[in-house]
Amino acid sequence: MELRHLRYFLAVAEELHFGRAAERLNMAQPPLSKQIRDLEQELGIGLFRRTKRHVALTAAGSTLQVELQRMFAQLDHAVLSAQRASRGEIGRLRLGFVSSAAYHVLPAISRAFRAAYPDVVLELHEQTADFRPESLLEGTLDIGLYRVDLPPYRPALDSGLRTMTVLREPLVVAMADSHRLAGRGPVDLAQLAADPWILIPAQIYPGFHAQILRLCRTAGFTPRVAQEAFLIQTIVGLVAAGIGVAIVPGSLRQLCWPGVAMEPIRSPEALSDLVALWRQDEDSPVVSAFLRTLERVVSCDLANEA
Repeated sequence: MELRHLRYFLAVAEELHFGRAAERLNMAQPPLSKQIRDLEQELGIGLFRRTKRHVALTAAGSTLQVELQRMFAQLDHAVLSAQRASRGEIGRLRLGFVSSAAYHVLPAISRAFRAAYPDVVLELHEQTADFRPESLLEGTLDIGLYRVDLPPYRPALDSGLRTMTVLREPLVVAMADSHRLAGRGPVDLAQLAADPWILIPAQIYPGFHAQILRLCRTAGFTPRVAQEAFLIQTIVGLVAAGIGVAIVPGSLRQLCWPGVAMEPIRSPEALSDLVALWRQDEDSPVVSAFLRTLERVVSCDLANEA
């Protein structure tokens, strides 16, 4: 018995007319009648009561019709689900991100992706480190949005990850609005050599921590660390309290931070890249769908800025 034989039976059961069923199946009536007789013989039961003018289902035929309709509905659903999965329209995507991505990039990307792929479960995982390649390489995460200080991590990137620059933004100095340099425009970091500083710990965000130290040392000093804090919002809160100054991503300027001024840094090196990373051998349609959405959102943002 083949699946087509069951489809033949179902066509006749629904039409209750061999001629109409044959026309629906794009076949001649005699071969259809033979296929039904063969099916009845194979099953050992009568499926139809036939007269010259009338075709009716037997009790066994009626039962088989109901079960086959249910089966084919499930089969059609399975095929449709497989087709949708191949297009990345259903499934699950685990996205890791650093907290600073939540202030600008993540909301736009999440909205666009959920709108385009509403049946994909998007799992968001805030990360406590700016780049952990093992999370991606081992499959704990599918995509990561990280601030990557590229040179120290080049071996890891070359070993199995691909990257896409999502956002290149300036770094700014966050200072209390009562600070002597607040509201005076671009700041030379050398002007802050004597100030106390608030830094993200190196063990939490090694790349970003290293970049801040590099900027300060290029300006001729090593920052005097008054306080360390894990979260960007905590750092800004400490700045508002007058504990010290800090370097933060410029996207934070979009938010209203009472008591805090954020001034640009007079240095071409004061830039931070937010980068998407994923496995080189990744073949998930859901990941491909997310990356297409990401490219579209990034392109729209660049066009709007222009």
